[in-house]
Amino acid sequence: MVAGLTIGIIIGVIVIMGIFIYYFNRFVTLENRIHNSESQINVQLKKRADLVPSLVKTVKSFAKHEKEVFADVTKARSEMLKSTNIKDKVKAGDGLQEALKSIFAIAENYPDLKSNQNYLHLQQELAAIEDKVAYARQYYNDAVLELDNASEIFPGVFFFKLYGRQKKNYLKIDEAEKKMPKIDL
Repeated sequence: MVAGLTIGIIIGVIVIMGIFIYYFNRFVTLENRIHNSESQINVQLKKRADLVPSLVKTVKSFAKHEKEVFADVTKARSEMLKSTNIKDKVKAGDGLQEALKSIFAIAENYPDLKSNQNYLHLQQELAAIEDKVAYARQYYNDAVLELDNASEIFPGVFFFKLYGRQKKNYLKIDEAEKKMPKIDL
């Protein structure tokens, strides 16, 4: 009888330790997924920033008098490269994307530029990177959602607080970016 009770206690302790270990590992995995998605966003934003000088050089050869646009693009790229946290990088990346729209608008006035192979290749590559940035943002927010769910559902809420874990913020779009653009035809 004492042996049965001892075995029961040992099994109980093992089960409880297993639950503690499971939740600790779950939160570590979810937080690592968020850090990974941050890194993926950074990689794509850096790739986009690295393409900008080539794009500017190509467009400059056709539109030499558009100095203000080139200065804006260069400034936006610089802001993105010196940003240190994910929120600032994403905001600066959005600013760079906005500045790049001016470059693409310039191309509309230069038919030779629009047909230039370097320009077309750079434009396609930037579009592909934009898709990857959007996907990485979605993956980041999905990972934050998964952490939120795990930390708010019982018994996860207990373990989340016990381990002193911190919630993460979603990447959000500024209100100005949500507005429908005006289109004049």
